[in-house]
Amino acid sequence: IGLLVNLASAWLLHERHEHAHAGHGHQHAHDHDHDAGKRTTGGRDLNRHAAFVHVLTDGLTSVAAIVALLGGKFFGWSWLDPAMGVIGAVVILVWAKGLLRDTGKALLDREMDDPLVHQIRAALKAVPDTDVTDLHLWRVGRAQYSCILSVVTHQDYTADRYKRELARFAQVVHVTAEVNRCAEPGHRSTGDLSAAH
Repeated sequence: IGLLVNLASAWLLHERHEHAHAGHGHQHAHDHDHDAGKRTTGGRDLNRHAAFVHVLTDGLTSVAAIVALLGGKFFGWSWLDPAMGVIGAVVILVWAKGLLRDTGKALLDREMDDPLVHQIRAALKAVPDTDVTDLHLWRVGRAQYSCILSVVTHQDYTADRYKRELARFAQVVHVTAEVNRCAEPGHRSTGDLSAAH
C-alpha cells in the first residue's frame, strides 16, 4: 500500500511539473531555446522537484524492502536485506547530492555564474558612454530572473533607456535600474537618480 501511494504521488508531482513546464514553454519559447542544455536545473521548480525526489526515494526503499523480504522468504537469502539497504542508501545519496547542488545555487547566490549575466553586461556596455558599476541577477521563477543594475554615464539617459536594452531577454521579467550621471569627464557622482521597475 505504501509503495502504491508513493508511486501515485510521484506520478502526480511528475505530471504537474511537465504540464507547468509545457505551459511555460509556450509563453517563453525564446528563453528555452537559449537556455537549452546550459543548466541542470532547466528552470525546474526546485520545491516540487524535492518533493518528487522524496516520494521516489520512499518508493525505492519500499521496493528494496519487498525484494529483500521475498528473497529471504523463498530463497533464504538473509544477506539480501542489508545489501538492499546499502544499494538504496547509495542511490538516495546520489539523488540528494544533485538536489543539494541545484538548491545550493539559489541559496548561495550562484546565479551570477549564469551566462545570462555576461550577456546582460555586454548589452548594457553597448550603450554609448555607459559604465556598469553594479549588476545582480537572481532567479524568481522557472527560468525567470530579476535584475538590479547601476550604471554611470555622462549622457542624459534615464533608467527606461537601459530597461529597453534588456527587453530582448525574455527571461528577465523584472528590472530595477539606477542611473548615476557625471557632471564632468572623469568624475563620477550620484547627482541624478532614476529608477524603472
